[in-house]
Amino acid sequence: MNIIYLHNPTPAMPTNAQTKLIRSLHQKKFRKEYSLFVAEGSTNVLDLLKSQMELQWLFALTEWAEKFANKLTAYNVQTVSGKEMEKMTLLKNPSEVLAVFKLPDLTAFDPATVNDYILALDNIKDPGNLGTIIRTADWFGIKTIICTRETVDAYNPKVVQATMGSLARVNVHYLDLKAVLGEVPAETDVFGACLKGEEVSSVEKKGKGIILIGSEAHGISDDYLSLLTHKITIPSYAKSKNGAESLNAAVATSILCYEFRRS
Repeated sequence: MNIIYLHNPTPAMPTNAQTKLIRSLHQKKFRKEYSLFVAEGSTNVLDLLKSQMELQWLFALTEWAEKFANKLTAYNVQTVSGKEMEKMTLLKNPSEVLAVFKLPDLTAFDPATVNDYILALDNIKDPGNLGTIIRTADWFGIKTIICTRETVDAYNPKVVQATMGSLARVNVHYLDLKAVLGEVPAETDVFGACLKGEEVSSVEKKGKGIILIGSEAHGISDDYLSLLTHKITIPSYAKSKNGAESLNAAVATSILCYEFRRS
């Protein structure tokens, strides 16, 4: 790829092949086939450009390209019209900028090397929840997330949008979670968010460990319960027995990350 910033004063049409390929990346099977994903919006694109992600194509409205010209000197920016952006976008409301990146080739995760808190996600299905969890992990300095293979794809356009650029700083692995937890050293704590367990504010924290969050509908799968060293819970302060039965997965993750980081 040419890495010279090209100021194109006349919006140019992306090729039909480019548009078709970009639209196909809405589906996981094509993201996997082409090893590409789409990011839209200034925050997402600018943060990903600063990361180790490898850029494939960068399309922008002329106004956006001119506004951020000083940040784009190392990239080939193709300016497009609003109409052409509408044809490429995977979102309901087109952004001013759309980039296609290569999927990262993450190094293998070694359970023996856990030296900080990491998140593990069991069957999280909602793209907004996963995106928010990735953003939360970034806020609390958690660099690694392990997902079951049933969890929604982190490079789903809705997930990418919800991360607001945090995907550039958090490594998301899709692994056999049971195998990973089975290989964790005895001295590494595995905390599972449950409705019944020790209050998270009271549990002993050692500055590292795995925090497991279950699915929105069913919580942590039975397959993993026996591998927990601690069942933890966020206490409810509702005065009525008819209050909320549980917390949203992303909200629960945020509270747990705060409790572990403040200790």
